[in-house]
Amino acid sequence: MPNDHDILFKTLSDPTRRGIFERLCREGEQTVAALTAGAGVSQPAVSKHLGLLKQASLVRDRRQGRETHYRAELAALTPLVDWATQLPGFWRNRFDDLEDLLKRMDQ
Repeated sequence: MPNDHDILFKTLSDPTRRGIFERLCREGEQTVAALTAGAGVSQPAVSKHLGLLKQASLVRDRRQGRETHYRAELAALTPLVDWATQLPGFWRNRFDDLEDLLKRMDQ
């Protein structure tokens, strides 16, 4: 079963989807039509990408009349931020272990 990290990485791995998410982060809430205008892909493709972003909880939508407005949900990135903050300690420990090994080999 995929975990939160896997779902987020997979969802954000597509450059078009990532671009849509980044636009929503930078520019705020937008309609599907506005997102389509700057996406370089068709409206059905943008809608499909938005659906996947929504499944990953990266965006929320709200209906206003005939239009659907989407906004980024930055809190959904928390599992990735948490994962990334663990990496420096992971690598620091690995380099410390390597340094210790090299010192022992020099003796």
